[in-house]
Amino acid sequence: MGAMPEEVEPIVAKLDNLKETVYAANTYYEGFYKGQEVVVAYSKIGKVFATLTATILIEKFACEKLLFSGVAGAISDDLQIGDLIIASGLCQHDLDITAFSHPFGYVPEGEVCIATDESLREIAKKVAEEKGLTLKEGIIATGDQFVANPERKEWIGTTFNADALEMEGASVAVVCTALNVPFFILRAISDSADMDAGFDFDAFLESSAKISADFILSMVDTIER
Repeated sequence: MGAMPEEVEPIVAKLDNLKETVYAANTYYEGFYKGQEVVVAYSKIGKVFATLTATILIEKFACEKLLFSGVAGAISDDLQIGDLIIASGLCQHDLDITAFSHPFGYVPEGEVCIATDESLREIAKKVAEEKGLTLKEGIIATGDQFVANPERKEWIGTTFNADALEMEGASVAVVCTALNVPFFILRAISDSADMDAGFDFDAFLESSAKISADFILSMVDTIER
């Protein structure tokens, strides 16, 4: 699963016996990668669309695991364009009911930070080692905003101890946790989430998405049937 066509096209291009299904105003791609049955979809940008797509992948297509491939903006100074980061946990930086004495990112019966599946993270680390890639791990913050403001970026990093930010991951985490489906979020850094983020995003989206997609396919090949 990805949020934009650029994030899933490199995966769809490598599937065998491809079948397209149009459902709920979106296209789902069913096929096989080295004998492993997969379903691929891009959700469109934002938490609502990501929630819808993740739910359909699980409820209609009976997906047993959900892997998200895409790009993100860096918060941590340790992350550079092209770096890969896997989410140890995900939070919603734009969720705010602090007027009721709750912390940012929290709603009753929810969690501020939702952990991803540990076994899938271990597979990712194994793939990275085999490929000779550096794979970083940290908290990824999600919100319905493309952050291009250094003050906002700093606030998100400080408030949630977040290393990167994007617009879909935490909603996927909520869906998968509720439906008891293991999930994994991989992001390739496409911009630095500062005042020049728009320029960097346009320049590096395609190459970063391909890096992330290639890694996800290697994970699919590694996951036990």
